[in-house]
Amino acid sequence: MPIALGLEGSANKLGIGIIQHDDTGKSPAKVLSNIRDTYITPPGQGFLPRDTAQHHRDCILQVLRKAMKEANVTPKDIDVICFTKGPGMGAPLTSVAVVARTLALMWNKPMVGVNHCIGHIEMGREITGAGNPIVLYVSGGNTQVIAYSQNRYRIFGETLDIAIGNCLDRFARILGLSNDPSPGHNIEQYAKRGKNYVPLPYTVKGMDVSFSGILSHIESLAEEQLKAGTVTPEDLCYSLQETLFAMLVEITERAMAHVGSQEVLLVGGVACNEKLQEMMGQMAEQRGGKVFATDERFCIDNGIMIAQAGLLAYSTGYETPLEKTTCTQRFRTDEVYVAWRE
Repeated sequence: MPIALGLEGSANKLGIGIIQHDDTGKSPAKVLSNIRDTYITPPGQGFLPRDTAQHHRDCILQVLRKAMKEANVTPKDIDVICFTKGPGMGAPLTSVAVVARTLALMWNKPMVGVNHCIGHIEMGREITGAGNPIVLYVSGGNTQVIAYSQNRYRIFGETLDIAIGNCLDRFARILGLSNDPSPGHNIEQYAKRGKNYVPLPYTVKGMDVSFSGILSHIESLAEEQLKAGTVTPEDLCYSLQETLFAMLVEITERAMAHVGSQEVLLVGGVACNEKLQEMMGQMAEQRGGKVFATDERFCIDNGIMIAQAGLLAYSTGYETPLEKTTCTQRFRTDEVYVAWRE
């Protein structure tokens, strides 16, 4: 029963998780530990790569000790060390990869570099039991509609500019919302109190979406109309969510129709949003389908998803040589050969 240690640090979440697989494939994976520490900046500010990397360096050993203690394992119990190779922010990625390499050399363990998106997908499939779903991957750095075909996760549609999570985060900064626990979460709470829909641009281009123009428009509305008292922050958050999520529902439904799927799997930090889950669920129900989603333990960036995807790859005989354990900020989902789904 192999055990993998996974390290994730592609953005402001530092996560370390330990997972155990059943070699026979008859039992579900066992999550032994899943520890996370988030770098939180003051309201109105984002997180810079240099400062985020420093946060990861400062607390990674403490997070590692917690994960090992909770899992009740020692270095000799670990079979493989998995780390996020990309995509993500360069400095935070590198700071975590250095620790992964050091552990691999100290403990004499093989390494597996993992694509961040593949980690989200495989953890979502494991936790929810989804078979072969259309995947909507929505986070601070990515927005993609994905389907599996011929050993690769194929991208059917994606953002043409900024990610949906980035759009929400940047609008939260305009409103001065807290970054604790996350800007998107606080926008969701404001949106629940919104009552009036403010029309916003709706930008779907085939299977792709665009968010930058919507952000520019609502920033102008906020500057002009909040001061005048004609709209409230709650109404703007409600309108922004409704518009963005309707766009995602449209392209996801089109992908479902194209491949004949009856399942949708929501992954990534924005997938925690209850309104998105509700709107996607209504669409899937009308098609006789079903939506699968996880809670914040697994949809927000974490180390256990890296351990899961890495251990799946390791089970097929894949390892990343030490000289190739570099990181890349650009690592497409469809670049990964998914041998474990043969």
